Amino acid sequence: MIKTNPAPHNLIDSNGQPTIGHFDGIPKHLNIEKFDYRNSMDGKANPWQKHFHYKQFQFVSVVTETHIIGVAIADIRYLSSAFCYVYDIENNKLEECSWLRPLAFDKQVTSSPFEGTTNIARQNIVFDIENGQWKVSLNTKLIKAELCLESEHGSLPLAMCSPTGYSGWTYTQKHNALKVTGTLEINQREIALDHARAGYDFSAGYMRRETSWRWASINAKSNSTDIGLNLAAGVNETGGCENVLWVNGTRHLLNPVQFTFSRQSTNLPWQITSQDGRINLTFTPLNNRSEKLNLWLLKSNFRQFIGHFSGSIQDNNGVTHQLDNVLGLTEDHFARW
Repeated sequence: MIKTNPAPHNLIDSNGQPTIGHFDGIPKHLNIEKFDYRNSMDGKANPWQKHFHYKQFQFVSVVTETHIIGVAIADIRYLSSAFCYVYDIENNKLEECSWLRPLAFDKQVTSSPFEGTTNIARQNIVFDIENGQWKVSLNTKLIKAELCLESEHGSLPLAMCSPTGYSGWTYTQKHNALKVTGTLEINQREIALDHARAGYDFSAGYMRRETSWRWASINAKSNSTDIGLNLAAGVNETGGCENVLWVNGTRHLLNPVQFTFSRQSTNLPWQITSQDGRINLTFTPLNNRSEKLNLWLLKSNFRQFIGHFSGSIQDNNGVTHQLDNVLGLTEDHFARW
């Protein structure tokens, strides 16, 4: 069983160091201004390094009976980027909008995972966090939405911090299988939210300059059970991992997993397994949103796939949950930032 601790009020403590581990709750502030950031030779990092080496991204996925929506805002200090896509399940069709902004232009980013507002592109995308609850406003050519992501009473998010590289740290907070209320229009068509499920991702910290990760996510109602899943390899791997299953709101922290897939033949199935044998999943891609940026010092090779999961996951109570063509996401991402 993975040990958890109460969430600290400030992630960075009075000694300028991050609080490491899994938390039962959400820190009110990251307190990054107090971080004692050091270079590889133990010297104090200069203000330029401390500012520009910090990275942060936020992502929301909403799954309805007819569509899947993915919305992201990433702030890497030199540059900010955002995307919003909508996937038509019946027609296997994906449409998207994207934005790039230099430095701090045309954006606002909260550094608190508990409260604050993040927006970009004249507020075409707005993430508003209040007491840990997420609201999403979208005003794009594809989507008009006012959404609230609601957790069951007592449902805990994944919230953890791990050391990264020689001097850094990464804070990761995710919560899946959340109920969705509000209004949603896609291409001027009103979409029902009665059975919609959603998940969010708030990740921030002093990550490796060159990093990569593989990721899988499910927000679904399967066999009358709300199933949320977050699996990843990369970034949070120094003494802990961010793998978690939610079953009707109950959080089950899981052990590390291995992703096996082809970067060249992206239509082939993925295999996602754990060494303890409790996770055995096959992911079959249907469509994807991809982007390659090669800006000399900055690079990104991003692929997020939509497809079906089949297989089994055993929770911490010994109950095995079977998945049969459950829609979800995977991602393969390389970044130099």
